[in-house]
Amino acid sequence: MAIKVFADGANLEGMLDMYENGNVQGFTTNPSLMKKGGVTDYRAFAKEVLAHITDVSVSFEVFADDVETMEVEAREIAAWAENVYVKIPCVTTKGESTAELVRKLSADGIKVNVTTIFTPKQVDEMVEAVDAETPRRRLSSRSLPAASPTPASIPFRL
Repeated sequence: MAIKVFADGANLEGMLDMYENGNVQGFTTNPSLMKKGGVTDYRAFAKEVLAHITDVSVSFEVFADDVETMEVEAREIAAWAENVYVKIPCVTTKGESTAELVRKLSADGIKVNVTTIFTPKQVDEMVEAVDAETPRRRLSSRSLPAASPTPASIPFRL
C-alpha cells in the first residue's frame, strides 16, 4: 500500500523545511490554521508558499460559507498555480451540500480537495461529484472539535 503524507499548517518556514527534506508529498491549510499562524494576508501568504513550492500539491481553502461566493473564491485560488488544489467543505455551516459546486469546478478542470466529510453518504456524494478527468490526489476527511471556528467566523477574507 502506498502512503502519501500531506502536512497541514500555515507556517512558511516549517512548510519549506518539510518540502526541502522531502518529508511530505504535499501541503494543505485552512482558515483556522492560518489565523492561528498569524496570517493576515491570505493571497500574499499563498503566493509566497507557491513561489517556493512548485512541484507538489498545495491546498488552499475557500473562506466563504455560501456556495456562490465559494465558487468565486475557488476559481481565483485555482488560478494561482498549476499545483494548487482548492479545498471545499463538504457542506456549508447551514448544512447545504457543496456537491454541485464540486461537480461544476471539477468539470471545469479545477482540482478540488473536499474536506469536512463526516459520513459514508457524503463520501459517496463527493466521489460521484468529481469528474473522472480531473487529477485526483485524495478525498480528505477530518473531525472538527465543537469549538473550532468555521470558515464564516474567521475575520479575514480573500
